[in-house]
Amino acid sequence: MPKRSRLGQLAGLVAAGLVVCAPVAQAAPFSEIQAPVIAQAAAVHEVPSQAPPGPVLDPAETDKANSQETKRKIIAGVAAAILLGLVILGRRARSKKKKS
Repeated sequence: MPKRSRLGQLAGLVAAGLVVCAPVAQAAPFSEIQAPVIAQAAAVHEVPSQAPPGPVLDPAETDKANSQETKRKIIAGVAAAILLGLVILGRRARSKKKKS
């Protein structure tokens, strides 16, 4: 892979930034888009005086979902600890090999 100069790298980053950010910069802010739409909707339709009821949550299902999430987090934590241990052991072995 050929080495690029710092100027070439900078030019590439600037070009990539312009390509990615240009459509976002041209878009109108969210508040300018939503304000007329909300005003028109309120004028055309009646706003209900009472909000519809939300979903009914079953405590048993909530507890089950929380326990499953906790189990996934514990498994991910154990896996991360094992990988960290492997990295530490590998670095220690490499440093011992480098010394001798």
